[in-house]
Amino acid sequence: MRYAQVVLDIPTRQLEGAFCYAIPDGMEDDAQVGATVLVTFSHRTAVGYVVEVLDQPPAGLNPSRIASLESVLAGSAFDEARARLAVWMASEYACPLSEAIRPFLAPGQGFRVRRVHDGGPWELESVKSGPVDERWVRLTEEGRSFEPRRTAARQRALIASLAEGPVRMAELSVLMSGAASVVSSLEKRGVVAVEERRRVRGGTVTTLSSANAPRPEKLTAGQKCALAAIAKARKAARGDVVLIDGVTGSGKTEVYLDAIEAAIADGKRALVLVPEISLTAQTVGRFRSRFGDDVAILHSRLSVGERFDQWDLARQGLVHVVVGARSALFAPLSDLGLIIIDEEHEHTYKQESAPRYHARDVAAQLAAETGCALVLGSATPSLESINRCEAGVWRNASWTCVQMPERPGVSQLPRVSVVDMTQQFQQGNRSVFSKPLTEALQAVAQRREKAVLLLNRRGFATFLMCRDCGCVPECPHCSTSLTYHERTRELMCHTCGRSWPQRAFPDPMTRCPNCGSRYMAAFGVGTQRVEDELRMLLPEDVDIVRMDADTTRTKGAHQRLLEEFDASECAVLVGTQMIAKGLDFPEVTLVGVVNADTTLKMPDFRAAERTYDLLEQVAGRAGRGVRAGEVIVQTYWAGHPAIQAVARHDRDLFLAAEEVDRRDGGYPPFSRLANVVIWGKRASEVRASADELAAYVHQQVDGRAGWEVLGPADCAKAKAKDNYRRHVLVKAPIDASLGELLGSCARQVKSRPGVNLAVDVDAYDLL
Repeated sequence: MRYAQVVLDIPTRQLEGAFCYAIPDGMEDDAQVGATVLVTFSHRTAVGYVVEVLDQPPAGLNPSRIASLESVLAGSAFDEARARLAVWMASEYACPLSEAIRPFLAPGQGFRVRRVHDGGPWELESVKSGPVDERWVRLTEEGRSFEPRRTAARQRALIASLAEGPVRMAELSVLMSGAASVVSSLEKRGVVAVEERRRVRGGTVTTLSSANAPRPEKLTAGQKCALAAIAKARKAARGDVVLIDGVTGSGKTEVYLDAIEAAIADGKRALVLVPEISLTAQTVGRFRSRFGDDVAILHSRLSVGERFDQWDLARQGLVHVVVGARSALFAPLSDLGLIIIDEEHEHTYKQESAPRYHARDVAAQLAAETGCALVLGSATPSLESINRCEAGVWRNASWTCVQMPERPGVSQLPRVSVVDMTQQFQQGNRSVFSKPLTEALQAVAQRREKAVLLLNRRGFATFLMCRDCGCVPECPHCSTSLTYHERTRELMCHTCGRSWPQRAFPDPMTRCPNCGSRYMAAFGVGTQRVEDELRMLLPEDVDIVRMDADTTRTKGAHQRLLEEFDASECAVLVGTQMIAKGLDFPEVTLVGVVNADTTLKMPDFRAAERTYDLLEQVAGRAGRGVRAGEVIVQTYWAGHPAIQAVARHDRDLFLAAEEVDRRDGGYPPFSRLANVVIWGKRASEVRASADELAAYVHQQVDGRAGWEVLGPADCAKAKAKDNYRRHVLVKAPIDASLGELLGSCARQVKSRPGVNLAVDVDAYDLL
């Protein structure tokens, strides 16, 4: 008799760890680590996940009193190393173990047990994706010499179609009427054979010129050093980390490709993460240009069926490389030899819903569990990664930084100009574009080149305000001002997604909903307005391509818009942060930042770092070809260290000031920071739960050096989707087990109807 340690999929913090069940005879082959099983728990049926298989029950358990598994619902989705990783995630991020396991499950898999009505029996509901088989028709050996009757025209046509090779039954049905009956008749005679073949969904093809990765004639000195460091980390086989600190356009992708080739040659596999879905088409194209169909792709814009097929390619070992966004980290790749996280500084690697993990840190733990190497690449490495490399060791793994300060070939870093918009205003310029940016855009149009304009906003204006009474239309469900969208003439809340059309506000641009005044004015700039002003400024033969959350909602929109920009002879790409990193268009000679201050003035200790990262990354889109690049940054805060560091391509200008502020304030990377958010429909209940949690945390940390509890206080977004929100911030020493402590405190908070609590360890979103 063997035994399975099962984690129950019951959403509560009160159930900790796994429970032991006996594996019945005949079920041993299916009840493996990673399997989804049905069990009985506390007189009810429950779904669970096997995280360990034992030959003997745990000490202290009577084998005769151990219940047996009821059935196996789904085969293994993860192995022992990833089971240990899930246990680590649950402890590190203060979440139930079942939540930590869910990212590892097959896409589309969903099993739950619920009661149809109160007091009724528990019933199993299941949703499960699976493969799709297609029918293919081929000629048999006998069929090649078969001669149909002279009058059997359809049989002759069918055999002629199959003469070049097998054809899908669906295609034959389109080519000729009655194909199914003809195939059935010829199959009975042994002329044709019908086979079931797996159809793999989710493959992608792109026309982007940047999706090709020709092998360079020679590598730069920085690239060679990076490859040597990666080879050393792989040989150590203990989860060592290599940070590639390379300027934009320094050839980091070529390093990734060469490192993966070496790993595959050793019989290993590789996992590559990119920060934006908009980058996957370009990245997958580059990897497929080198590795062919040996690449799977995983990201959230694929359908459930497409994600399952790509995930299953990895599980069956049919591919050696998986490329995707954050969630691809949980792909079931065996023999993992290399994990690569491109643009590792990006905040999109932080998951904002449970489990609230950071992909960089989970990847480091996965590397330690599997003995593979972790490669982090960025032109603007995060302060956390820089700090760990300076220390040399973090969590028993070696952290090494390799510099790549040069671009290969003749390409040079662009010239950066900073335009002080206060001076432009004093000179009478009321346009979205400063005089230098206007002239530079017109010059690009004359030279028939391309430009990129970054604006960290969507919509037509940031907000509307009445100049008579000061009213700013706000969402009645959220503490958020509404954004005006010119094209659809509606006010939209970018927190809950609700919108109010023109009939709700008689004329939102001219009439105040509060006092009826006609003095409504738009404040701030949105992507729609920038697009409109560009069309008035530039000739009609210059294409304007806008990329923001509104234009990229549909599947494939990112790729389609980038292909449109790539194919144009002369174009301007206007977009939000999604266009700022990773994109490679050699024809782009101008990058303009319409307002660099948007992220700089956020109430967040990372505001300066995010601004520096964003500006340095978007500046790197210019001058990647033979023609020199120019960057124009418009700002009202020209003297800020982040702005000046970008202007001079000198990161030390930014780091010198930023590290002092962080150290004095006790913020990461010199401490750990957690944000515990409590929300619900009733403000009094939310306040009571927040006060109770803060009291428990104070009891645990009082007297401990390096710990600090801030709050509870209202969140910056005090109300969202009709929920009141309060939070407690906890600072802890860099080596503290922050998740364990907060998880323990969260379990003690009294459960109140309609009140929710989320622990965000190593938080990035403090709003």
